[in-house]
Amino acid sequence: MINPKPGPLLATINTPDDLRKLDKSQLKQVCDELRHFILDVVSVHPGHLGSSLGAVELTVALHYVFNTPDDRLIWDVGHQAYGHKILTGRREQFYTNRQYKGISGFPKRNESVYDAFGVGHASTSISAALGMAVAARLSGETHRKHIAVIGDGAIAGGMALEGMNNAGASNADILVVLNDNGISIDKNVGALKDYLVVISASKIYNNFKNAVWNMLGKAGKIGPKTQRLAQQIEGVVKGSFLRRSNLFESMNFRYFGPVDGHDVEKLTRLLTDIRGIDGPKLLHVITTKGKGFKRAEEQQTVFHAPGLFNRNTGDLIKPVVESPFLSYQEVFGKTLVELAQRDSRIVAITPAMPTGSSLIYMQGAFPERTFDVGIAEEHAVTFAAGLATEGYVPFCTIYSTFLQRAYDQVIHDVALQNLPVVFCIDRAGLVGEDGATHHGVFDLAYMSLVPGMVVAAPMNEIALRNLMNFAAGYGKGPLSIRYPRKKGVVDLWQTPFEHIEVGKGHWLHPGRQVAVLSIGDIGNTVGLVRESLQAQNVFIGHADMQFLQPVDTDILHHAFQNYEYVITVEDGSIKGGLGDAVKRFKNEHRYESRVIACGIPDRFIEHGTLAELYDECGLSEGKIKQTILDLLAEA
Repeated sequence: MINPKPGPLLATINTPDDLRKLDKSQLKQVCDELRHFILDVVSVHPGHLGSSLGAVELTVALHYVFNTPDDRLIWDVGHQAYGHKILTGRREQFYTNRQYKGISGFPKRNESVYDAFGVGHASTSISAALGMAVAARLSGETHRKHIAVIGDGAIAGGMALEGMNNAGASNADILVVLNDNGISIDKNVGALKDYLVVISASKIYNNFKNAVWNMLGKAGKIGPKTQRLAQQIEGVVKGSFLRRSNLFESMNFRYFGPVDGHDVEKLTRLLTDIRGIDGPKLLHVITTKGKGFKRAEEQQTVFHAPGLFNRNTGDLIKPVVESPFLSYQEVFGKTLVELAQRDSRIVAITPAMPTGSSLIYMQGAFPERTFDVGIAEEHAVTFAAGLATEGYVPFCTIYSTFLQRAYDQVIHDVALQNLPVVFCIDRAGLVGEDGATHHGVFDLAYMSLVPGMVVAAPMNEIALRNLMNFAAGYGKGPLSIRYPRKKGVVDLWQTPFEHIEVGKGHWLHPGRQVAVLSIGDIGNTVGLVRESLQAQNVFIGHADMQFLQPVDTDILHHAFQNYEYVITVEDGSIKGGLGDAVKRFKNEHRYESRVIACGIPDRFIEHGTLAELYDECGLSEGKIKQTILDLLAEA
């Protein structure tokens, strides 16, 4: 592990109290050293780089002006919080960021008192900050300030707008800092993005507004009549320069900006002034994602989370041993284009993840049939439902951890109406270093609870293609296909489509005493276990279930009638998944074979490499093999 040395000023900062002892004129140097330190560490210990580089000056200014942790600072998503972690007592541990047993890649309440709210999903900060502000008011702690930092992608999410609507009506003392860099992971989309561009581009309006405010005095130091006059003058010029009212001020937020988010001294002066103003406020800050590192500024999507890279040149460093196979995502994206070419009814939907989910192939081939709806999972699902009512076949592609946010829409808007929406559940199972907020371990359980929902998981890329082809022509109701974030296992994956029967799996190998029933990509690990045991003259049966709902009862009857032990293996929650389904079947049919369920235990799994986490959860090749040998030793 490499732990780079901090610069001379950064080395003296162990808490924000140390930062506040510095003169304002030293803050620029602190920012430079902080940016260099982040680059030094993240180049060798990969993480979310671009967002944190863009928020360096904002981070320093916020901790310099506000009395954290007594003042509550809440980050949205958390991709931009590396500087925050370094300034709040975790500089020496930062090299362990996102590593097994190291610090989390996201703000986390049980990690530091400075992490006021745990995050990882978008659009949560305003609601959380409002709750804290109201709690402070109820407790009589009127001195405490509450700051929510949110990006221009996340603020377009429904939850963020709900929070702003409530905050404006409550007149709570809350500051929303809008970190506007024009990109989340991919380019931002939607009307609100265009609105922010209009505001940030209207220099005449902003210069005029600032001149009026400075002429009449700052809001905290002048009487209410003069303040109202200033606001009235602003209102007159808004219609002329912006040709629309200010969205944020219409929600009862006092709007400041836009301002240069990389001028740390100006930010500290402005934040100091704003700190003395009561009620809901919004500071609009313009930043550059990847600021200070040329390659990160030029390739913002790539350097959102680039992996290993050369600190000096920015060149990406590929793994020494790289799989020759395509990822499941690439196979999905290419296959969807293949299906769309022959069926004009097929459309694709993603909530702000066209690159990550490989819908960029569909965007290139059929831009008019590919819809990036922004960070809005609930809308994505109901939008898909609307398309389905008119005869289209929506492939709604959402990461497993984010589909949780749209569960009501899955049930109420899709399943209840039996609409043929195809849910493509990306990043299913453990995902590694992003940790508990991003593991996709619940979808098998929560989707199989929905009446009429077909729940499937392919074991390899060929099976993924066949399931997608089956889903395109199914038409009888909703269907979900889950697949992991990893390279596949098949070289020649683009084979002719094969017929699939709903609810049917297949036996891969016969065996004695022990039958292993797997679902999804984890079946490949079981295959390795089977080969290893066979070399020891231990022969196990192995079946790929492929469907959890409806489950293949023929396979289950055969397993219980011919094997003493039945082991289920799934890269999903042990509660509510394949193991539970097999145990229910056993009880209903009064079979006596012993059932052992291997899956994700009933707790939140932290971050680490996939190999480390699979081993911890008993899903590694070695742990599955040992489970089987221990059973046979008992016999």
